[in-house]
Amino acid sequence: MKSKIKSLCAALAVGSMIVTAYADVNTPYSMYGYGVLGERSTSMQRQMGGVGYALQSGRQINVMNPASYASIDSLTFLWDMGANMNMQWSKDATGKSHGYGGGLDYVTMEFPLSKFMGMSIGMVPLTQVGYSFGDDIKFGARQNQGSGGITEAYAGVSGKIGGFSVGVNVSYDFGTIQNDVYATPSTDGSSTSSQSLFEQIMEIRDWNIVAGVQYKQPINRYNSLTLGVTYSPKKSFHGNTWLTLQDLKSDSYPDTIVKSGMKGKYYSPQSFGVGLAYTHEKVHKVVVEADFTLQQWSKAPFSSLKDDAGQVVFEGMKFADRQKIAVGGEYTHNVRGSYLERMPWRIGGFYTDDYLKIDGNRMKEYGVSLGTGFAAPGGKTMINLGFEWIHRQTNPVNLLSENYFNIMVGVNFNEVWFFKRKIN
Repeated sequence: MKSKIKSLCAALAVGSMIVTAYADVNTPYSMYGYGVLGERSTSMQRQMGGVGYALQSGRQINVMNPASYASIDSLTFLWDMGANMNMQWSKDATGKSHGYGGGLDYVTMEFPLSKFMGMSIGMVPLTQVGYSFGDDIKFGARQNQGSGGITEAYAGVSGKIGGFSVGVNVSYDFGTIQNDVYATPSTDGSSTSSQSLFEQIMEIRDWNIVAGVQYKQPINRYNSLTLGVTYSPKKSFHGNTWLTLQDLKSDSYPDTIVKSGMKGKYYSPQSFGVGLAYTHEKVHKVVVEADFTLQQWSKAPFSSLKDDAGQVVFEGMKFADRQKIAVGGEYTHNVRGSYLERMPWRIGGFYTDDYLKIDGNRMKEYGVSLGTGFAAPGGKTMINLGFEWIHRQTNPVNLLSENYFNIMVGVNFNEVWFFKRKIN
């Protein structure tokens, strides 16, 4: 038992690293709103297009629907850790560019509470911000930089009765989003030229909840359908946001222009998710799922910052409802065959109308993915390796076109816990 406790402590220690080890993003689109949104999906799920509302598995963790935790085997402990590396190519009116990013993506774990109940805890990214670009302005130059994001630390439980599973995640959402603008006036070559830093910061400390239900209906001995539904309520963010101005050529401290609490002014949206999965298990194993997500960002205010005189010093934003369709599948040739026959093969795709509206243009994103899993010798641990291509742009006017090639690696540790060995 001591070794199990040490393993759990090590897992939690690694999990705490995700606070400062976001899988880096590098896109100017992340300067708007709360940045690029996450999906709570693991490497295995991203290989299937990001599906998960109806996914049930005793060997893979599914944070997208907390109702899935009850599917874990009563003697199993799962720990899933994922990382991501990406290459990016972008094009706008000024030309082409490319970049690289990557890092730790998520850490989750799952374990049984009883024969009919399971629990999961972990950390996943909710939003990510990362960009750096510059341009010339009248009488000078401007450099924009941003970093940070919001992380979700969650704990969830699930129970099942008959064909129904019901679960809930309660999370602590935290993070700091920093948007910087460096303004440098043009000079005649004098070394005394100034440079100003305008900095807008959002420091979020909040809680949230996601509820989920799954219902599994057998068709016959080898085939079944599973329906999954999730819900998260609209909720005001807590924390603070402020804007500062600093002259970088002097030793002065930043001057706070305005500071405001976020409660009642900034919101996360009411969100719905629904998925339908078909599973065939005999010699071959086939899983096919289709998901739909709706997040009502149009009803989630993102307010302007005003000074004491009532003047707007930082413009708010109006968002659009976010809708996503995802389809994916997994095929295993022979679940009891040779090593190669037991390898799962995955493929998927998605299309998203995102929540951002930039100068009247909607951001759209679509992508395809594929991958497989490599079982570790002598155990049930699985190394999931996947590849993903994503295209992102705005419509009707394409302000910036981006293409990403992602390499995803997830290590799913599967250990036998709570099992008392007989001593001969």
